[in-house]
Amino acid sequence: MKQASIFIVDDHPLVRKGLTQLIDGEPDLTVSGEAASIDETLKKLSNSTPDLAIIDLSLPDGNGLGLVKRLLARYPKLPILISSMYDEMMFAKRALKLGAKGYINKSATGDEMIEAIRLVLKGEEYISHSLAEQLSYINTDSSQQRDLSPVEKLSDRELEVFESIGKGMGTGAIAADLSLSVKTIESHRANIKTKLGLHSAGELMRRAIQWSLDAR
Repeated sequence: MKQASIFIVDDHPLVRKGLTQLIDGEPDLTVSGEAASIDETLKKLSNSTPDLAIIDLSLPDGNGLGLVKRLLARYPKLPILISSMYDEMMFAKRALKLGAKGYINKSATGDEMIEAIRLVLKGEEYISHSLAEQLSYINTDSSQQRDLSPVEKLSDRELEVFESIGKGMGTGAIAADLSLSVKTIESHRANIKTKLGLHSAGELMRRAIQWSLDAR
């Protein structure tokens, strides 16, 4: 039996180990490699492509959404499954819009993870049953659509910058990580403050740190 190769991207060694044990326990699946950061992922996948990549959203050198963009620019047909503790309603639609094929919360069971992997490998999309119900409800009853939180109104790039601020990164470091100019990052910071109703760099830092802690 040909085994599908899975590449795991997560900055927590125990998570990678647990996923590896789960996946390697299936006769048709095998973990072909792992990485703890965006940079390590891009280096390890420079000469080979797995059958599927599982990517966490919170990485030490940037947001997983940015990694999705970069990987799909290099490998347009690579199936990507996002695995994260972040709010599904906020991130799943963003991830799928970027080209990821599935989104699964880290609180899911092992059976649900295997189900998600197999569906994505077959070319189908995977989202949790609860999220599917929420999205269906919103799409069919526009009068009952929930109000977006201020953070949900941030663009994908602004959200990347906001998360990086929450990690304690300065403007220069964020610019380097995202391959953008310092001026561009400063513009994103200003837009974020406006959208969140914040008035100072200190308020922005505190809000970003608290959001990062609450999202975990």
